[in-house]
Amino acid sequence: MVEEGVQNEMGSQEINLMDLEERQRIIKDRLILIGQNLIDFKEKNEEELLELKKDFEILKRSLEKIKDFVETISSEFQKFAKKEDLEILKKQAKMFQPLEFATKEDLEKLKSKKNIK
Repeated sequence: MVEEGVQNEMGSQEINLMDLEERQRIIKDRLILIGQNLIDFKEKNEEELLELKKDFEILKRSLEKIKDFVETISSEFQKFAKKEDLEILKKQAKMFQPLEFATKEDLEKLKSKKNIK
């Protein structure tokens, strides 16, 4: 009987030890899985951050190009004629009417016609 009790007690201690070892193995596996997930999450975030940085640099360069273009265009606008200036030139052209002037050929033709008469 005493031996039976000692064997039962040793058997239950072995079972408890095996249970503890199993729990420890499960916790270890979970910890490894959590660590691997953390590493994967970190790598994924680093890749996304790198992509965002690249996109940001592209946008930054595009913005600089647009800014340079706008500055160039605004400096070119100063060289264009104003509407008022064009109206003045139009009025002067109407008064001048260069198409009604005679050419040298016309004058020579008139001169030769007069000489013939």
